[in-house]
Parts: sequence; C-alpha cells; structure tokens
Amino acid sequence: MSSKDQLIIFDTTLRDGEQSPGASMTKDEKIRIARALEKMRVDVIEAGFPIASPGDFESVKAVAETVKDSTVCGLARALEADIDRAGEALKKANSGRIHTFIATSPIHMERKLRMQPDQVVEQAVWAVKHALKYTDNVEFSAEDAGRSEIDFLCRIFEAVIDAGATTINVPDTVGYNIPDQFGNTLRTLIERIPNSDKAVFSVHCHNDLGLAVANSLAAVNAGARQVECTINGLGERAGNASLEEIVMAVRTRQDIFGCDTNLDTSQIVTCSRLVSNITGFPVQPNKAIVGANAFAHESGIHQDGVLKHRETYEIMRAEDVGWSANRMVMGKHSGRNAFRARLEELGIDLGTEEALNEAFKRFKDLADKKHEIFDEDLQALVTDKGAEEISERVKLVSLKARSETGETPVADITITVDGEEKSISSEGSGPVDAAYRAIEALINSGSDLKLYSVNNITSGTDSQGEVTVRLEKAGRLINGQGADTDIVVASAKAYINGINKLMQAVDKAHPQGNV
Repeated sequence: MSSKDQLIIFDTTLRDGEQSPGASMTKDEKIRIARALEKMRVDVIEAGFPIASPGDFESVKAVAETVKDSTVCGLARALEADIDRAGEALKKANSGRIHTFIATSPIHMERKLRMQPDQVVEQAVWAVKHALKYTDNVEFSAEDAGRSEIDFLCRIFEAVIDAGATTINVPDTVGYNIPDQFGNTLRTLIERIPNSDKAVFSVHCHNDLGLAVANSLAAVNAGARQVECTINGLGERAGNASLEEIVMAVRTRQDIFGCDTNLDTSQIVTCSRLVSNITGFPVQPNKAIVGANAFAHESGIHQDGVLKHRETYEIMRAEDVGWSANRMVMGKHSGRNAFRARLEELGIDLGTEEALNEAFKRFKDLADKKHEIFDEDLQALVTDKGAEEISERVKLVSLKARSETGETPVADITITVDGEEKSISSEGSGPVDAAYRAIEALINSGSDLKLYSVNNITSGTDSQGEVTVRLEKAGRLINGQGADTDIVVASAKAYINGINKLMQAVDKAHPQGNV
C-alpha cells in the first residue's frame, strides 16, 4: 500500500477517551491498553496530556518507553511549558509526536484566549517551531475548527505547514458538523491551501449528534488521510469517533474509499473488552462491530439466510474482528506457565513474580468457582486487582448477605481500614443495598452513588458478574469496578474500589480546551 492510500489511525483512547467522567486510568492500565493498541498495529497512540498532572506525565513517559512499533504522541497547548513537558515525556520514544493546538473559532479566540486573529497565527507558528526542537513529527490542531471561519483556517494552516507541521488536524470539537458540510470543509481546505500537499490532513470528530463516524468518513472521502478515534467511541460527553467502526467501514467498503488501514482487525474485540474492563464502561449489546449482538441473528428469515449463505445478512465475518479468535479456555488443571503465557498473549505484564503468583492464586480461586475460564475472565481478574497504583486503604475481608421472600435483607460485612479491622451488620432494600449501607456506616465516605451497573463477563449461570459503580464527591466522579461469581461480593468490591480511588489525592490541572 502506498503512503497516499494509507489511512493513518490515530488512537486517542488514553487521552481524549480518558476525559470521560470517571474513566481515569492508572499508569499500568495505560501501558496495558497501549500494548494492545500496538499489537493491533495502530499507527499513532496519543498517550496523554503531559502538562495536565505529574501522573499524566509519568504515564506518557512510560508508554513512550514501552511502545516500539507505534508512534507515541503527547498533547500540548501552544505554550512553551506544555511543549517542553511533552518533549521531555517523549524523550525515549522510538517514534514520538508532539500534538499542539490553539483555538481558532471567533468565540474561542475572543472569549477564551482573548487574542486577536494575528496573535493566534503568530502563537501557532511559534508553537510548531518550538515543538520541532524535540521531534520532526509535529501535528497542529485548530481547536473548534468546525465553527471557525474557512478563510482563517486556510491562513493559519498554511502558516503552520510552512513552519514545519507535518499533520494538520481539523477537529469538530463540539460535534456540531453534518457529514456533507464537514466533507466540503476538508475538500475546500485541501484545495485552497497552497502547501496542503506537504502535510497529512486529519480529523477528530465528537459524537454529540451521533455523527462522529459519519463526519470522519465524509472527511476521508474528501482527502483526509488520518482519523483520530477511540476504542468503543470512548470520550467526554457523547464520545469520539469509534475506531472499530471507522476501520471496518473503510475495510468493508473498498468500493467507496480509496484507502485502507494497516490494522490487524482480529485484535479489535480483545482491545474493546480490555478498555471496557479497565474503564468500567460496558459496551452496549447492539454496538456496531464489538457489541455482543453485532453478529447475532434473531429473525428466523435472517438465521435461515445466514445458514445457507453468510453474505445474505452479514457484510463482515465475525472472525475478522476477533470474535472467535484468541479464545483459549482454561480451567482448574491449567498450570502456572500456561497462565503466564496466556497473560502475555493478552498483552498483560504483571511486572514481578510476586504479582504473577498473586494473580495465579486468584485464578485458581476462580477456577474452583467456575469450570471454564475465558480470556474475558482473565482480563477482569487482573483489572479487579491490577491497579497497584491505587492505595487500598479499604479492603474487603468477608461478606455475608441474607435475603428471603417477606424478610428484610441483611448484610454482615468485615473490612479493614488502614489495617484496622471493622465489622457491622446492616439492613437494606436488597442484599446489595444492605452491603453498601454497611460499608458506608463503617467508612462514612460522604459520596453519592450515581450509577450501578452489572454485566456478565461471559455466558452461563456460573459467569463472573462485573459491577461498575460511579461515585461523586465534591464534584469529582470516580468509577469503581469489581468482579466475582457472586454478584453481591462483586458489588461490594466495586464500591470499595471506588472508595479507595476517592481517598487518593488527585492533582490534575484543567487544560484550556479540548481538541
């Protein structure tokens, strides 16, 4: 495939995806996702916003040191401190990119930046030149390009390309555009900018109107050759363009698109589940490509057609996106080496022998509860206890729940708080409510439960239940996750996981805007 015909996939799950309320990830979790993206052959991995916090800096630095085959990118405002911090974080990257941005819409320039258009162009050119001190791979984004004046976009893009920017990103920051309109914008920019052939044009679309994928594909047909997207469409508000939908739309409709990606699409489902497990954001069953029902047929007519000839009702093979690939069933007789090998194949590195031994013990405990253990179980098992950067000040020791018809449910719970063991019994409207009331009586976290979600990890009555809770305290949202074959225990684990996250001091700056 010639470079002209390659569609570059720029994944921003670790940066923009993490901006979903409650979706923050630890450094270890970011590394796990980055490894999975690298295995899928994603071209560019945007690992974070180094200036945002010390944790973000360390995460970008760790991903840059770990990933070898994909380009690792750091985001920076058009400010000296931001760019220097990104350059430092990417110092050891095999291939690094600095992604710098400034707002270009009239409302943003006037109300947020308080800068005149001439000043914005000057600052953008300066930022690109400064970023070139660290890498020759510099991307420039015009924040809120979807509401910017076309003449000004032409002017600023021509200037930053002259300054050395190799990628020009046109974001629909607030999800305001319509496909025909957005495609025409890209086509006009490429045609009108004299030096447009010296840069790759990119798009970054938000899904506020449910059009992120459609807008991105319209831009590709208009000449864009990079799409910025996330696994499962994760992202703030209504999310970003979904990587799996972009990739498979282009791959499936080669009669329409004059380009294709280099991705190993058989890794898509594995990546989707990993991101879902780590963030606690479940994938809806009817989600395209990666939803549980994406290749299921309920209608008898459809079932009959698929049995006779698959193409009657299926435009893709489930195997091509990883639905039946890489599924090794393990059980109580599986040994430590087989366990280690499977974790490695899933891109999970526990770091130390001690951590591996602890995970293997949890695996054996799970194997005593359910006969067959699938990849999804292993992902959940590691996610459940894998966030070593989260200080476990609160730990679950034991839980006993009683519920019967006509009687008030009761939960007896024992936890440790900073090493001190505490026990209590509490009533509730159900066993989960009773368990949560008991935990709160002992901890008094002062948080509000905003979301409680239960999903089965695999099929069958012995499946692990995966519980996600969302807690709010003082305007801060945190997701907690827990998994167990006993759904009440999984619920308690999730709540305690969230409480431990809330107890951690977080120092994260608010950027001036989002691309």
